[in-house]
This record gives sequence, C-alpha cells and structure tokens, in this order.
Amino acid sequence: MTTSMQLIIDAEAIAKRVRELGANISEHYGDEPLIMVCVLKGAFIFFADLVRAMPIEPEVDFVRLASYGAQTSRKERILFTKDMELPVQDKHVLVVDDIVDTGHSALYLLNVLRMRGAKSLRVCALIDKRERREVDVSVDFPGFVLSEGFVIGYGLDYAERYRHLPAVYTLNADV
Repeated sequence: MTTSMQLIIDAEAIAKRVRELGANISEHYGDEPLIMVCVLKGAFIFFADLVRAMPIEPEVDFVRLASYGAQTSRKERILFTKDMELPVQDKHVLVVDDIVDTGHSALYLLNVLRMRGAKSLRVCALIDKRERREVDVSVDFPGFVLSEGFVIGYGLDYAERYRHLPAVYTLNADV
C-alpha cells in the first residue's frame, strides 16, 4: 500500500477555530448546565482542546460508536460499544464528534439521547461534510466544512493510524 497526504487545515487554524467554537458554545449555553459527550475515538483530541477553550464548566462523558473500522466508507450498521455514565434526562447535551459526513452515526446517537430525555441536543464537529449527508442531521457548531477527501490527523484516523498528527490532511491510499 502506498499513501500520500496533503495538508488541508494546519495546526494554527485548528487552534484558532477551537477557541472560537469554545467561545460560541459558552455564549450559547451561558449558565445553563451542559453535558458534553465526546464520540470516541476520533474526537478525543478535539474534545480535550474544546473543553479547555471554554470558560464554562460542562460535565463531560464519552460514547464509542464504530461505523468505519479499517474501511473508508460506512458499514451497514453502527456499533454502540461504550455507553455514557451520566444521565441526560432534562439536561442540555452537546455531542462532540470528529466528523459528520453521511450523518448516520450522529442521527443514531441523537435518537438514543432523545429517547433518554435530553432537554436539548446539539452537535459540534471538527469536520462537517454536508455534501455527503444521507440523513437529516445538522451540525450546530461546525469547525470546518469540507466537501470531499478522506481526512486524517488531529484524532481522525485510517485503520487506527494518523490520529497523532497535529493538523488535518487528506489521505490518498492505494491499497
């Protein structure tokens, strides 16, 4: 397999955007109690930076949804492999994800949280690929809007590789 990467969002642009998102989210929720839910594994770096960029003090929790594995396209089913520990009944919930493209994983998680009685649900994603959306899911707090390319870095992976990169790249892989 040969791979090549092309830088599309550098570390400075990411840091600036994370600070802006932290300010926007904090302003939106104000003094309202907030639970931020990190979608593992891809969002963990973005999530940590985002929480530190916020002047408010949200509660934090984690879920793990698996829909790609070592593939570059969506599998037929979503695996919910780690559940939250905090109850969301009558609480504002912000789902933080690395990327929302087809929207299937986000919709699945939002539906679960809705059934658990969340007071409000919003989504923040580092990457919003609106043009690839197959279901009706909105990203309320998008980091960057991209239209194409398989992206890696800053938590985003291909077959569990490249998460460590400090910037976002497109990956061209010949398998």
